Amino acid sequence: MKITLKDGSILEVQEGSSILEIANEISEGLARNATCGEVNGEIKDLRYKIQKDSNLVIHTFQMDDLEGKKAYWHTTSHIMAQAVKRLFPNAKIAIGPAIDEGFYYDFDVETPFTEEDKANIEEEMKKIIKENLAIERFSLSKKEAIEKMKNEPYKIELIEDLPEGEEISFYQQGDFVDLCAGPHLESTGKIKTVKILASSGAYWRGNEKNKMLQRIYAISFPKASLLQEHLDWLEEARQRDHRKIGKEQELFMTHELVGSGLPMYLPNGATIRRILERYIADKEVALDYKHVYTPSLANVELYKTSGHWDHYKEDMFPVMKMENEEIVLRPMNCPHHMLIYKNKLHSYRDLPIRIGELAHDFRYESSGSVCGLERVREMCQNDAHIFVTPKQIKTVFGEVVKLILSVYEDFGFDHYTFRLSLRDKNNKEKYFDDDQMWETAESQLREILTELGIEFYEAEGEAAFYGPKLDVQIKTAIGHDITISTCQLDFLLPQRFELEYIGEDGQAHRPVVIHRAILGTFDRFLSFLIEEYKGAFPAWLAPVQVKILPITDRQHEFAKQIKEQLCKKGIRIVLDDRNEKIGYKIREAQLEKVPYMLVVGEKEVEANTVAIRSREDGDIGTMKIDEFEQKLLNEIENKSK
Repeated sequence: MKITLKDGSILEVQEGSSILEIANEISEGLARNATCGEVNGEIKDLRYKIQKDSNLVIHTFQMDDLEGKKAYWHTTSHIMAQAVKRLFPNAKIAIGPAIDEGFYYDFDVETPFTEEDKANIEEEMKKIIKENLAIERFSLSKKEAIEKMKNEPYKIELIEDLPEGEEISFYQQGDFVDLCAGPHLESTGKIKTVKILASSGAYWRGNEKNKMLQRIYAISFPKASLLQEHLDWLEEARQRDHRKIGKEQELFMTHELVGSGLPMYLPNGATIRRILERYIADKEVALDYKHVYTPSLANVELYKTSGHWDHYKEDMFPVMKMENEEIVLRPMNCPHHMLIYKNKLHSYRDLPIRIGELAHDFRYESSGSVCGLERVREMCQNDAHIFVTPKQIKTVFGEVVKLILSVYEDFGFDHYTFRLSLRDKNNKEKYFDDDQMWETAESQLREILTELGIEFYEAEGEAAFYGPKLDVQIKTAIGHDITISTCQLDFLLPQRFELEYIGEDGQAHRPVVIHRAILGTFDRFLSFLIEEYKGAFPAWLAPVQVKILPITDRQHEFAKQIKEQLCKKGIRIVLDDRNEKIGYKIREAQLEKVPYMLVVGEKEVEANTVAIRSREDGDIGTMKIDEFEQKLLNEIENKSK
């Protein structure tokens, strides 16, 4: 049979060959490192025998091969479960999937795992690896499977949920057997290094009405050096965690009396957010955006008209019944902007019409998924909707892309890619049902991006329910891929709201809407900036740009004069006139990551100068006050990084 490999080459092999056998035919090294295969788009175990001509991708443990890593980690999760069963025979096993950064396994045990327990489990895992137990796959009927798992209630529940006639597969290593679809490696000895990272409580099947289980998170690698790199990365991620920095720098707080996912901005955080809001609003006004304010509440009928109710209601807060209306907190504000456009008659000469808003939206997130500023229940969006004629789409879309690039230059972002997000043609339920509209929108957007010379890749299943979009995927400081900016092409909402403009021919025509968000939500954008800058904001964004540090009480009056002068120029400045040693004041300002410290002693008073300490460069000498003022103002104006 003919096997088409990833590079397009064709390999002829014996019918019924396994993926591992085919890997061996290619090279011994590939077979040694293979973790699973992908046959005609489906992930399969290395033991899987191919019976006909097929496309085959052989996965290995490579940093850019998530499927290859997941097979490796899934195998290690079974080693963990076996270790727990050896040490805690009464433990009941639940599920143990691979995730994007390792794996976990859930256990039903009498008491939570202690640090000593986790150390013992890790040691037992290493023993199982050394035993190099063969891992074998077999299948059973539903009745046989239930009998096999008769002492594991969570496995029985999973088996009972499976459709009749579906294959029920198991994997066995030594005396340990687990219900599992795979894929897995051939033996436990294929795993080289393991590390248990953390444990926590987790409800069975994520339902708070079910029993709380104990979840252990871990990681494994084929080389010790890769494990150390990962541990270093985890420490760097911990140091950059916006929740940690947000608390240390007093940027925001949460409180159970306010509610989960509802952060409160403290003065320092509010200052940064205000700068961001003014920054993007000024850019938009210069580009002829008209800003509006619309209410955070709306009648349910608004979202039924837009189509959001059918596709989005599960993510909305519950309906509030008031007199003869059903009101809901809005999850997005595009329907409001449709009505603002419709408020008056428009000519083709009026278009494009750009309606912008810093809009507060609300989305119901489970308490377990909210996270600092990154994932919240109330958010403020840098949103806008541009109403264009079909002929204007390419030009205006290009203008949005230029705005995105301009903003990224100001913030110093340079690791980003453009993703064309399309609907999943094999799963159309979550998208508006109009094949012709989708084909038109997707092909037009693809054509626009090509003509604009924008390099992009395509991602099925990532579109909005009403149309395809361009997402900008940016690489964070710790290597995560996140979406910041988005620009969407929409033929649907103008149709549902019956929007019109009068064309050159005097007839009514339907406009096209471009949805766009440059900074996304201010909350998530700020969480990204905190981690990107590690709390050391550039001077133009820093909540406190300068700290004046007088050495003794005798310099207080001079320090106050400096503060007054700089404040008049809009510089954000704090005078630290506490009766503390100057070394202590400097160390504290450094921990607060203030860009500049102005140290004032008797010499500085006499010479009308300040001794300047930079957060980045340490002591940079003395300057006249006016000279320092101009230096800092230039830095702020140029948005120096």
